[in-house]
Amino acid sequence: MTTTDKVWIGVSIVAQGVFASRFIVQWLHSEKRKRSEIPVVFWYLSLVGGSLLLLYTLVRQEYVLALGQVTGVVVYSRNLVLIHKNRKKNCPPSL
Repeated sequence: MTTTDKVWIGVSIVAQGVFASRFIVQWLHSEKRKRSEIPVVFWYLSLVGGSLLLLYTLVRQEYVLALGQVTGVVVYSRNLVLIHKNRKKNCPPSL
């Protein structure tokens, strides 16, 4: 196994860790609020983990898996755009 292979395996492990951590964050957030909610950090973790996994699948030429990751990255990005638009709309103008 080459050094490059080892680096990409490391990237994939980090990506999976980031991606999986979003569920723990969501669970803890919901427990704290005593209701099911998805915090904004969930979408950032999804975007970072999904993007790293997409990069990994492209480098490894796993195009079927890459297609699935692209779909997720689009959804995560769109959710963040909607969240920030809504926040901007509901934010009072500063003096």
